[in-house]
Amino acid sequence: MISLAPTLQTERLTLRPMHHGDFLAYAALMASTRSIYMGGPYDTAAAWGLFCHDAGCWALFGHGALMMDRHGTNETVGQVGLNAGPLFPETELGWIVYEGYEGQGYATEGAAALRDWGFDNLTVESLVSYTDPRNGASQAVARRLGAVEDRTAQRQDPEDLVYRHHRRVS
Repeated sequence: MISLAPTLQTERLTLRPMHHGDFLAYAALMASTRSIYMGGPYDTAAAWGLFCHDAGCWALFGHGALMMDRHGTNETVGQVGLNAGPLFPETELGWIVYEGYEGQGYATEGAAALRDWGFDNLTVESLVSYTDPRNGASQAVARRLGAVEDRTAQRQDPEDLVYRHHRRVS
């Protein structure tokens, strides 16, 4: 399979291109009540559309989603992504963590690596993370990444909180 997506390494994770075999776990998350913070739960057809969006962004925009696998076990613990398109007013840095892997720092570690890749490879001055106001865990990840709430930013959903990640000046 040809992929435009990179493979990135962190201390504990390999961030790798998506493949068809990733869909079952992704669809299970999107069908669960855990997806309420992302507009779910979703049926299989809607989950497939979201999954294809995540993969297709690489061809359309030069960025997209990567799966997060733990070193040593190759367990997929979730996904990080740079999202764009008509549903996203700005390029979004997002993350999902599969059940049983929450609270272990995987979202922060994976999102930091993809954020840094994005700033090194894209012509964006900032990225945003859209969070449901009820999703305190996701807001905490954004803050750990150094993002600050931007109350003036456009939103996907009027209720979203928007956290802005600024390009670091070296």
